[in-house]
Formats: sequence, C-alpha cells, structure tokens
Amino acid sequence: MKTNQLDLFSPSEIDSATSRTPVLLMDVKALKKWKKQISVHQQQVRTSKPALQVALFEVSPAHVSPDIIDPFELEPCSLSFYRLPADSPGQACLYFVVDMAADLLLYVGETCKSNHRWKGIHDCKRYIEKYQDLHYQYGLKTAVNIAFWWDAPDSTKPRQNLELKLIQKWKSPFNKENWKLWGQPFG
Repeated sequence: MKTNQLDLFSPSEIDSATSRTPVLLMDVKALKKWKKQISVHQQQVRTSKPALQVALFEVSPAHVSPDIIDPFELEPCSLSFYRLPADSPGQACLYFVVDMAADLLLYVGETCKSNHRWKGIHDCKRYIEKYQDLHYQYGLKTAVNIAFWWDAPDSTKPRQNLELKLIQKWKSPFNKENWKLWGQPFG
C-alpha cells in the first residue's frame, strides 16, 4: 500500500501548517518616517563633536577611534563587488552598507576576508533586497552601495570591538543590536 506523506497528518494540522500569517508591509508614510528618524540621528552623529574622555592614568590607545570613521565619506562600491574575480581571499576590513539616495547607513560589518564575506549567505543581502523591493513598490529612489574601511585591525577581537562601537554610535537599522530601537521591518 502506497501512502502519501500528508496522510500522516490530520487535515487541521495541514491547514494550520500551511496557513501563514501574511507579512505586513510598511506603507509609504511609515517607511519615510522610519528613514527620517534614522537619518536625523545619523546626521546628528556626523555633525556633533565627539566627547573627549579624560583618563587619570595613561592608557594605551585603541587601534583606532570610531570617531574618525565616517562611512558617508568612504568610496562607495557596487553591492555586487563580491562577484568580481579576485586573486586572494581579501583582507581584514570594516564595511558599511549605505543608501546614498537617503544618506542612510543601513549596516555595519566586519570581516577578515573581504573577498569572501558576501559570497555566501548573508542576512544583510536579504534585508537590502526587501528594502529595495519596498522602495520600488512605492516608486522611491534608492542607491544602496557598500564602502570599505581598510585600516581595520587584523586581530578579530579588536576589529569586532570597533565594529560594535560603530554600530552603537550610528545605530544602523539592519544590525540586530538596533532592532529594538528601529524595529525589524526588513528582517
């Protein structure tokens, strides 16, 4: 006797497993408001002077201060950079996904192999796709690019610490550390 796998489940179990709650999209007004709130914060970060921290004792400085890195001033590259032929796995860097049309830093990341990080599965690629699709649906312009900062520490821990400081400073919405603040509309 040949059986179908669905015969193992009752009709009510099949219905509940196949009926998914529809994903609600932001309307155009909510999308613009979401972007504006993030942009206001990030532009305040760009224009404000960093607070100077005074130490009682001499402390060895970190590799680099996150205050000297402005993702909006870095040279933008195409998001398909990883498809180009490369003769090496790349090098350690920090990278920034920026919507140049909205002056919006969407994501901060770090890697030890700049030519390999985006070749595989990367959640940010999916967020960008959903972000661009929603903009296209509403007829809104985007110019999402990636920029690299090459003076990142080679050692993993210092590089990740610098990445976290930048995520906290800029409050980039596609980084999970900021989902409570901005929500996760593209995740």
